[in-house]
Amino acid sequence: MVGSPDTRRSELVEVFREARSCVKCPLSESRTQVVFGAGNANADLMFVGEAPGAEEDRQGLPFVGRSGALLTSMLGNAGISREDVFIANTLKCRPPENRNPTPVEIETCKPWLFEQIRLIEPRVVATLGNFATKLLTCDQTGITKVHGKPQVRRLGSRTVFLLPLFHPAAALRATGTSELLAADINALPELLRQEVPQEPAEDGAP
Repeated sequence: MVGSPDTRRSELVEVFREARSCVKCPLSESRTQVVFGAGNANADLMFVGEAPGAEEDRQGLPFVGRSGALLTSMLGNAGISREDVFIANTLKCRPPENRNPTPVEIETCKPWLFEQIRLIEPRVVATLGNFATKLLTCDQTGITKVHGKPQVRRLGSRTVFLLPLFHPAAALRATGTSELLAADINALPELLRQEVPQEPAEDGAP
């Protein structure tokens, strides 16, 4: 454990302040603001999405559009309050025109995400979509094949259950995907009740 909840929360605030002025990649030139993440700084459950969209860039908060509303609704149906989880993205800045993140952007932004994981100390990390899943599993297998199947991964110094999920944006486009996402989210409460095995742990560290 990094420290007490209050200490870890204070350290996370400091990391947020540093990230707000990040100019490590060209996305800093086109963003309105950094979308660091939001939620419970001591959450057992952390979600990692792809990148901020236009509304997220405007408000500075993750998943505040239609995708966020769907995620919040599905969490509620599973008995999970959004206020009890932490939500972040692979990228902290919006790519122009909501294009896909580039490998260089993902690699540049990765240290911010791993520092969030280190300080929040989640037991379960749920990845939303291909980009977050491939980054944190170090595996290029597509989300269609791995969704809903818990993995044990070491992310930095922390061993977690990693649960790949479809991105809510994909669920908005297809009823079948929405049903699969809802079913996978409904499995989260049971996963949260399990003890995370410490060995073996596959390494997803940077």
